[in-house]
Amino acid sequence: MKKIILLMLLLAAAACPRAEERNMLQNLLRKTSLTEVLSADLGWVPYPAYSDRAGWEELTAPVRDVLIKRGERALGYEWQVVRATDYLEYERSGNRRIMEDRNTGNIQSLADLVLAELAEGRGRFIDQIVNGAFHMCEMTSWALSAHTPLQHSRRSLPEKDDHVIALVSCGVGSLLAWTDYFFSEQFDSIDPSISRRIRSEVRTRIMDTFMNEDRFWWMGFGNVGSHTINNWTPWCNCNVLQCFMLLEHDPARLAAAVERTMRSVDQFFNYISGDGACEEGPAYWEAAGGKAYEYLQVLWWATGGRISLFDEPMIRDMGEYISRSYVGDGWVVNFADATARGVTQAPLVYRYGKAVGSSEMMAFAASMVRERPAAAMPAGRDMLRVLETIRCCAELQSAEAALPSHAFTWYPETQFCYMRSPGGLFLAAKGGHNNESHNHNDVGTFTLYADNRPVLLDAGVGTYTRQTFGSERYSIWTMRSEYHNLPQINGFGQHNGAEYRAADVRVDARRRSFSADISGAYPAEAGIEQWVRSYRLGSREAVITDDFRLSQPSQANVLHFMSRGTVDVSSPGVVVITLPGEERPSARLLYDASQFEASVESIALTDPRLTNVWGGQIERIGLRARKLQPRGRYTVRVEVLN
Repeated sequence: MKKIILLMLLLAAAACPRAEERNMLQNLLRKTSLTEVLSADLGWVPYPAYSDRAGWEELTAPVRDVLIKRGERALGYEWQVVRATDYLEYERSGNRRIMEDRNTGNIQSLADLVLAELAEGRGRFIDQIVNGAFHMCEMTSWALSAHTPLQHSRRSLPEKDDHVIALVSCGVGSLLAWTDYFFSEQFDSIDPSISRRIRSEVRTRIMDTFMNEDRFWWMGFGNVGSHTINNWTPWCNCNVLQCFMLLEHDPARLAAAVERTMRSVDQFFNYISGDGACEEGPAYWEAAGGKAYEYLQVLWWATGGRISLFDEPMIRDMGEYISRSYVGDGWVVNFADATARGVTQAPLVYRYGKAVGSSEMMAFAASMVRERPAAAMPAGRDMLRVLETIRCCAELQSAEAALPSHAFTWYPETQFCYMRSPGGLFLAAKGGHNNESHNHNDVGTFTLYADNRPVLLDAGVGTYTRQTFGSERYSIWTMRSEYHNLPQINGFGQHNGAEYRAADVRVDARRRSFSADISGAYPAEAGIEQWVRSYRLGSREAVITDDFRLSQPSQANVLHFMSRGTVDVSSPGVVVITLPGEERPSARLLYDASQFEASVESIALTDPRLTNVWGGQIERIGLRARKLQPRGRYTVRVEVLN
């Protein structure tokens, strides 16, 4: 019995992604005393005081009119009540937008008012800022309905004294902390209770909760293996750090809090791959790697540069992942819950690149601004990010621009591979496992772009609901391997779990090739002894090869390919793809007609998160094997025609 239990424990341990105990921030603490290097006052803040009108006029000059106009629109804003039934709707139907839309309107309006007043400085927005701040303070919880189940009750309806630190709640805390920092004198001239209330609520909900609770999974203080560490960890810690640096005046408590954030963020740096890739995809880079950078930036300010990781190669690689993942014309590699049409915040990329000395990131950010000048403008409700955007706006607009053009990028730990051909093709492939953060069952999948146009695609993910992150996740079609560019083997798709992974992953930069044995990503019932999926990229073609061995073939294998536009399968051996907006065929899939029968299925799209990228439908191509065979090789060539 003991042997069985030991075996089960070993198998469970093997199934969990292992963190590497880098502890980069904690190692710095062994050399530096926080109490000695932490700023003793608010002198670390890099922005002018509200009363420094000359400073704000100079800082906001390029965007002053934009900021004031946004604030003027919010002057008449009616603060929205988030009703009890809005929270309960998440439990009842899985809909989280009903609650989130009202809440987001409130937060964005307050941020717009704060920025407008900083830019104008005439007191015109102060009363409405007070209205917004008080409205926030009166809310039972700052957490979203999707996050209030982190309460002890596990229910969506907020509990008055059960405070939850989550993505949005900590962001509200830091927004209010900055609001009080800039306008406390103006608030006191109206009524000193305004600042007292703001500070009390931020302290109780965010600061005290952070110091007294270990139960939030993103902290990484409990059983890290029970939940995948992801963007929540740097995001929440960055906002918590701002709250403490702006509102905590006890040096000992401040040092303890900062050290606690450092231990927590170390869990993120320990979990992620040392190659710097973001397994959540480019759409999450801003919240993961981007927010980790901003946490390190605040820490750098707070310690006068004495605590810094900006010279660490891993931190630089984590930043350059976003430039390497850019295909062109607004398209990005979109594994996991990422969207293929990604617009990364150029100022964030620029600032990150400047901090770590990456000319690649800085030039990439400048290129995004050349393509879309509005990308340099401050936007959003993240006060730190908006203020930093304002600070670098003019510099970014005059920076030298260049798009990344690496022929081959390989992330050996995450097992992401990007290849560019001289003929204008871009192929992205992945190995990995099926318990990645925001995972899709997609081990071995690929996407193919021709001249910055997606030919074979990854659909991405629809609007988030309760089902997206619950037990029903893999009933959603976008999450399943059958709706990726992958084989359905012996009637089976891939299974979710860290034990379902690629093996024997190989790359060759000179030949522009990638291969992986993906048999381990499928359940044992599929009877797969080996299935090596390979990709080779030529100048204007891609070759997909499957070498396989099956123990007991009982159902036909099907090779799936996701595309868009018009797909014609009428000619045996050829699948013709005409992309949207093209008059002539764009590409063709060539296959052995004696091996396969081709079909195409149109998938209607109604979810705005998908239609905004792909329009009203995408196409699923199926190549169904004509024969059951225990071993063999399939080869499909994709030729780009124009």
